[in-house]
Amino acid sequence: MRFMILIKATKDSEAGVLPNEQLLTEMGKYNEELAKAGVLLAGEGLHPSTKGARVRFSGDKRTVIDGPFAETKELIAGFWLWEVKSKEEAIEWVKRCPNPMYEDSEIEIRQVFSPEDFAPSDPSGELRAAEARLRAQTEKK
Repeated sequence: MRFMILIKATKDSEAGVLPNEQLLTEMGKYNEELAKAGVLLAGEGLHPSTKGARVRFSGDKRTVIDGPFAETKELIAGFWLWEVKSKEEAIEWVKRCPNPMYEDSEIEIRQVFSPEDFAPSDPSGELRAAEARLRAQTEKK
């Protein structure tokens, strides 16, 4: 099972405060543990929302909204993509994580859909086969 692990933003992360050497070292060791265990698929920190944008969809209309965005508690400061056996395993890994911020913080765990989850919407399997071909193409890069 794949899970996206979302590190919630804080006022400091939205202000562009970077981690110090100690926190970078602790997170580096943690990421090494994830990689050695075969759990880590991807992971990155994100710039503050001041460097981002949103696109709002309303029918055929698209509206671009430049950051920053007001609700810090709704923003993401970074993410990991993990492959684990269960949500419980993902929770155990998150509990081992160093606090990614200099204050109280929160990490959200969300399961990623797999092609099999869409079987009821794709009884012929054609759409899932096309998705598999697309994934194979992107993995070659």
